[in-house]
Amino acid sequence: GLRTIGVITKLDLMDEGTDARDILENKLLPLRRGYIGVVNRSQKDIDGRKDIKVALAAERKFFLSHPAYRHMAERMGTSYLQKTLNQQLTNHIRDTLPALRSKLQSQLLSLEKEVDEYKNFKPDDPARKTKALLQMVQQFGVDFEKRIEGSGDQVDTLELSGGARINRIFHERFPFELVKMEFDEKELRREISYAIKNIHGVRTGLFTPDMAFEAIVKKQLIKLKEPCLKCIDLVIQELINTVRQCTLKLNSYPQLREETERIVTTYIRERESKTKDQVMLLIDIELSYINTNHEDFIGFANAQQRSAAISKKRAMPNQVIRRGWLTINISIMKGGSKDYWFILTAESLSWYKDEEEKEKKFMLPLDNLKLRDVEKGFMSTKQTFGIFNTEQRNVYKDLRQIELACDSQEDVDSWKASFLRAGVYPEKDQVTFSPKYQHEHR
Repeated sequence: GLRTIGVITKLDLMDEGTDARDILENKLLPLRRGYIGVVNRSQKDIDGRKDIKVALAAERKFFLSHPAYRHMAERMGTSYLQKTLNQQLTNHIRDTLPALRSKLQSQLLSLEKEVDEYKNFKPDDPARKTKALLQMVQQFGVDFEKRIEGSGDQVDTLELSGGARINRIFHERFPFELVKMEFDEKELRREISYAIKNIHGVRTGLFTPDMAFEAIVKKQLIKLKEPCLKCIDLVIQELINTVRQCTLKLNSYPQLREETERIVTTYIRERESKTKDQVMLLIDIELSYINTNHEDFIGFANAQQRSAAISKKRAMPNQVIRRGWLTINISIMKGGSKDYWFILTAESLSWYKDEEEKEKKFMLPLDNLKLRDVEKGFMSTKQTFGIFNTEQRNVYKDLRQIELACDSQEDVDSWKASFLRAGVYPEKDQVTFSPKYQHEHR
């Protein structure tokens, strides 16, 4: 220990020719503070009421006269032990006092701050409870608004919260849910063919009937309902979580906190029902009338113009979907795992030596690429996913699959979502997210 002191007693009772010199010189079993020898009164001395001063003098005489201890007599005895222990206590107090003083000052400031909150509440004021209630409710409203709007002096630097999570739902998760509605072109063509034939009936048609077009379009529009409702559910859950975080300051008043959460949550649930009704109404409005004269509608007349516009757009620089660090997992025989700076666009995946983006290592076109989950290695701490070519071609050098790793599963889910936006879908028809990602967005 840092403050351990060894005490050797009964030195006067050792056999003749033996001594504890090596121990007292701290050679046999060294201690940080060394050893101190003492000679206490015997039971006979106690029964004979031997005076303490006489006992201390006898102890002093013993160490001065003993050949093995006389050279260290100044560091032996009960008096020296008492002095040493007092000195150790003094040193310990001196070392710990600054930290203790700082802690007490911090607690004092905290208490003074808490007292300031109630300095206007006079004990004899009959309206003090009402004033306190109004102040705390008003502060709750301010805190909630700051968390949603993103302002405030207390910004969480460890994770997304409040309005940032809702923004993520609107601009990332909702588009992901829409992308997940990937349709099978062959199945769609079959449905169109059946719709046209069923509308013609026994007659052989010359032109494509509008009813067939509307039937197929309406079927696709109906699929928008589920992602829209899910988006509302995710936002509502984030709002409720934000309410709970803002009521933490009301912990001193459990009933007030419970009632505040109940009232606000009930109001949010009421708005949830009306929001879903409005979204469903909007989709029903879109279903009720298909405007083929809209400027965004391609049609036969605009098909050639739209095709030329797409070709021109492809000739322009790609819009960057995501930038960030990823690890390429390669076997040790081929160079081992390395970190690179990746840039994902709508047409390619490129990686560079670093984020300065000067030295490009490789550019991978996204054509015919898909994603798949990869189990991380036994010794690996990173989460991994793979990219492969559906036509069984090499993706990178002589590799049929390139494995990319992130520090956390949340990063993997985010990258998967970015690839979905770029048109790179998972191996299976359904997009899979980690349990944590799903739990955070329920």
